[in-house]
Amino acid sequence: MTRTKKTTKKARGGRVALMGALGLAAVTLAAAPAFAKGGVDISAQRTAHVGETYRVSGHGNDDAAPFVRVCLESRSSGKSWQQVSCGSVATAGTEAQDVAHIKATHQGNVEYRAVVYGLTSPADRHPVRERASGLATVSVG
Repeated sequence: MTRTKKTTKKARGGRVALMGALGLAAVTLAAAPAFAKGGVDISAQRTAHVGETYRVSGHGNDDAAPFVRVCLESRSSGKSWQQVSCGSVATAGTEAQDVAHIKATHQGNVEYRAVVYGLTSPADRHPVRERASGLATVSVG
């Protein structure tokens, strides 16, 4: 009889440990935030001369919205961001892009970034900013 009780206790202890581990794993997975997939990139030449036209392009996607649009923004001398241009609306799952040809008008550094906006429809008047790229700096001399 003693032998049966020991075996039962070992089996019960193993089941309790297994259920505890599974419960902990479920709580950990439930607490982890869910992130939308997507990304955004920007490219521009590094230097330009005053009067020269240079190209800045951005592309990106995000699956958090049914439609997306990429816009390019610029700033110089630490001023606030100004929208340069926006590309056409693309459906989620495809890549949106924007290309701007900019004429350098004065010397100094100009920073650019690409921003992905999510839209609920192609004609959405209130887009939501989903993500922004890193900076691309053009040195105008």
